Amino acid sequence: MKTKLKGVAIGAGYFSKFQYEAWTRIPEVEITALCNSDKKRAMGIMSAYGVKNHYSDYKEMIVNEKPDFVDIITPPETHLEMCKFAADHGVHIICQKPLAPTLEESEEIVSYASKKGVHFVVHENFRFQPWHREIKKIIDQGEVGDLFSLNFRSRMGDGWGNDAYLSRQPYFRDYEKLIIYETGVHYIDTFRYHVGEIESAYSILKRLNPVIKGEDMALMILNFKNGAHAIWDANRYNESHFKNARYTFGEYLIDGSKGSIRLYSDGRITIQKLGKQERDHSYVHNDIGFAGDCCYIFQRDFIDSFLFTGVFETSGVNYLKTLKAQEAVYESAKINKPVFV
Repeated sequence: MKTKLKGVAIGAGYFSKFQYEAWTRIPEVEITALCNSDKKRAMGIMSAYGVKNHYSDYKEMIVNEKPDFVDIITPPETHLEMCKFAADHGVHIICQKPLAPTLEESEEIVSYASKKGVHFVVHENFRFQPWHREIKKIIDQGEVGDLFSLNFRSRMGDGWGNDAYLSRQPYFRDYEKLIIYETGVHYIDTFRYHVGEIESAYSILKRLNPVIKGEDMALMILNFKNGAHAIWDANRYNESHFKNARYTFGEYLIDGSKGSIRLYSDGRITIQKLGKQERDHSYVHNDIGFAGDCCYIFQRDFIDSFLFTGVFETSGVNYLKTLKAQEAVYESAKINKPVFV
């Protein structure tokens, strides 16, 4: 048996550093090579995180390196071709979200990987934020009874003014669809993780900043098959009062038949039983990496699942349920009516 799993990665953009850094803390894995057309940027990643080999052609990298898996950290329009090539060579796949520009293309990727018999997992890390993992435990333990209302409020403050998004992710400005496609999809998935499957969606979407193409404000209401509902009230225009808006990404209130769970912007969780005072809930969360180190938590879970169970929380098949709900959200905003998933 090999000492380490061999991984390769494609991409060296803004977010990739969180993933490369997390791989350095997973002893069962060695990222042996990366592919990026900008060699200077690639060399910065390689020297920082101990990646030995650089390629400008991902196909050459996959053929030469013969990895166990590939971590695709590139824009969504590149994913179909890359995933097909990896699957053709029997390489298991982690693919960044957004998964693809359309639901149909996402379905094609998932179907193709399945036919080739490779693991296909979406790098959906919000459900792996430590507070959301802990909230799931609290819910499953029945602390607040049967859930009926979930409400997440988010103000990112990175999308106002003429220079919106330019310093970190300038391509956001050209997305025809933005806040749901890029951010809201995380919460569709996290609400599914906490509550169950979605029955219908209603949404109001607006563009607040005229310098961008897509929507940057959303009021999204999801109704679940078990009778609960979730509200995501968000925009990337107005600002958070918390010093790090990108830690929890907002505040979360969950109401159930026995009481409430609250998540604050600093990661604090409280439980308030009916008729009782709000009390702090103790758990571990650290302000390292991205959003409570959720990239590491996701990647650690991927490797544990790869080695021991072969069952992945954000498998392609599971993630398509999130994307179908995303489609319903956009359709609802278009027709101004609830849409069944």
